[in-house]
Amino acid sequence: MPCAAANISPGFKSSTMECKPTEIPEVLLLAPKMYGDSRGFFMETFSEDRYLDAGVSGRFVQDNYSHSVGPVLRGLHYQLQYPQAKLVSVIWGEILDVAVDIRVGSPTFGKWVGHTLSDKNRCQLFVPGGFAHGFCVLSDKADVMYKCTGYYVPKDDRGILWSDVAIGIQWPIENPIISKKDSAHRPLSEVPHEELPAFTTAGRGAS
Repeated sequence: MPCAAANISPGFKSSTMECKPTEIPEVLLLAPKMYGDSRGFFMETFSEDRYLDAGVSGRFVQDNYSHSVGPVLRGLHYQLQYPQAKLVSVIWGEILDVAVDIRVGSPTFGKWVGHTLSDKNRCQLFVPGGFAHGFCVLSDKADVMYKCTGYYVPKDDRGILWSDVAIGIQWPIENPIISKKDSAHRPLSEVPHEELPAFTTAGRGAS
């Protein structure tokens, strides 16, 4: 399914990419243009100038590659002192990618947005700093690539419980495979505000 079919408001569009805000405006759904023929296809997965024009700010400093089998669920992760904005793409397979606004003082605090990313639609999701991020695998396996505006800092690694009923994420899988670490995270309401990022209007790249 092409990204243009998503039920979201019109946004930035160029000859090489379409970008739309989601139900939480800071989270962006992007559709780079793909050029294909009988030999295969070509697409630009990132170009700094174009993404800045679309509203994706921040300098990306780290690329991550994640391989998962279905029905693995990873998340919900964030870093507090060293926030990471993420640009998420799927190389193979299909996932539901989810961002949760955990910024204290935000008008959308506790709200979530999720979109299907796959090797078929070639969509990308931009998750700003200050959001908790996670995904579940909808295919037999999935290879996920994501660019980060901050480095991974193990001591700053934090999380929110993936099944927090107050957030109410509608995960489309039953009995997901969860790590012990992710299973031990607390619901958002049990996390002290000093352990959560603060809302800022400074930009999407970091919080």
